[in-house]
Amino acid sequence: MITTGPEIEVVDVVKTYPLGEGDVVAVDHLSLTIETGEFVAVVGRSGSGKTTLLNLLAGIDRPTSGIVRVAGADLGGLSESGLAEWRGRNVGLVFQFFQLLPTLTVVENVMLPMDFAGKIPAHQRRDRAQELLERVGVGDQAGKLPATLSGGQQQRAAIARALANDPPLLLADEPTGNLDSHTAGAVLEVFADLNTEGRTIVVVTHERDIRSIVGREIVLADGRIVTGEEAVTA
Repeated sequence: MITTGPEIEVVDVVKTYPLGEGDVVAVDHLSLTIETGEFVAVVGRSGSGKTTLLNLLAGIDRPTSGIVRVAGADLGGLSESGLAEWRGRNVGLVFQFFQLLPTLTVVENVMLPMDFAGKIPAHQRRDRAQELLERVGVGDQAGKLPATLSGGQQQRAAIARALANDPPLLLADEPTGNLDSHTAGAVLEVFADLNTEGRTIVVVTHERDIRSIVGREIVLADGRIVTGEEAVTA
């Protein structure tokens, strides 16, 4: 189900989760459009729906109702295997806790998405992984296990892994949440540099300095986008 238009289009999406005898509404009739090449921060208090929205955009979760179109596909029309294939080719994911496999070296972690997606020829994968690690400033850590790296180095390696298949879209969930302020700023600058190439980036973050880097900020409260005075208090 290939579509044309913005990089991301969310139309009247609701996401509920069962809790006891009722449902919790995590995303409440939310609509938004993100154009190709935008750098967008999604902010809001804990429980506002930020991570749920990111999971919907990544095809990790499905909406209870509404339409989610991302990177040329209507995600509601894809099977689970179709979603996995689409995600591997189109979306790079970066998480708060890095999620590097501890028994693989850093360069092997970056190669792993290439092995799954099959988008990059096998003979090019190690060189590409090394180049990506060099690009984010940790090329000298390629042969080490993740546990021997600092938090900032691990997150840079995780960004390199997210870029493995050259996805048009990067989605990051609190990528600086485990980093000190100096290291967090450096990691956000990596995202800014990637955005200058035209890559679309959506970051869920609590970083107060994000406004100086991103092109647009979306504020969530109770699963809805809020503006004006609502946004100030959210």
